[in-house]
Amino acid sequence: MNIEIKISKKPIEYDKAIKYLEARLDKIKEGKAKELIWILEHNDIYTAGSSYKDDEILDKKIKLIKTNRGGKITWHGPGQIIFYFLIDLTKRNKDIRNFLTVIESSIIKSLKEYNISTFSDRKNIGIWIKKRNSTKKIAAIGIRVKKWIAYHGFSLNIYNDIEKYKKIIPCGIKNKGVTNLRLVKDLNYKYLKKKIVKNLLKNL
Repeated sequence: MNIEIKISKKPIEYDKAIKYLEARLDKIKEGKAKELIWILEHNDIYTAGSSYKDDEILDKKIKLIKTNRGGKITWHGPGQIIFYFLIDLTKRNKDIRNFLTVIESSIIKSLKEYNISTFSDRKNIGIWIKKRNSTKKIAAIGIRVKKWIAYHGFSLNIYNDIEKYKKIIPCGIKNKGVTNLRLVKDLNYKYLKKKIVKNLLKNL
C-alpha cells in the first residue's frame, strides 16, 4: 500500500497543517504525491467545523479558527494526538461511510489492547467511553472530501487538559462530557500511535 506515514515531533500550527494538506491533496489527484497519514499535535486552539453554531461558544474570548471540515466545535492542544489523512476514495469504491468505519474500528481495536472498551455512535460521531453512569467522548472525528480525496481526520485525548472543553459545547453535544485516556486508565501510551496506524493500514 502506497501510503506515507508522517510523524511530527514538534507541535504544528493548525493553519499551516491545513494548508499543507490542501496543497498535497492537489498533488495526489495529479498523481504526483502519495496518500498520507500524518500524526502530530497542535498548539492550543479551538476549531469550528461547517455545522457549528455561535451559541456553542461559551467563552467568547477564545481563539477560534473556522474550518471547512465536517462537524462542529472542538479543542486541540498539548496531550492530544491528531491523525490527519489524505486518502483517495476512488481507490476504495468512493465509500465515505466505510472510510469512517475504518477510522472508528481502528481506534476501538487499538484501545482494546489496553483493556479499554470504547464504542462509536452513528448519531453522535466520535469514539465514546462509558464510565460509571456517564458517557464521555475520547476521540473526535471530522472529515471533508474534495475531488474524492478524504482529508482532515481525528483527535484522540491522551493526557490533555479537560478544562479547555468547558469554554465550548464540544461537538455541539450538551448532555455528554469529554475525557482522556490518562483519566480512564493511567498507563504508558507510548506505542498507541503505532497500534492505530497498524490497524488503519489493515483496513484501508
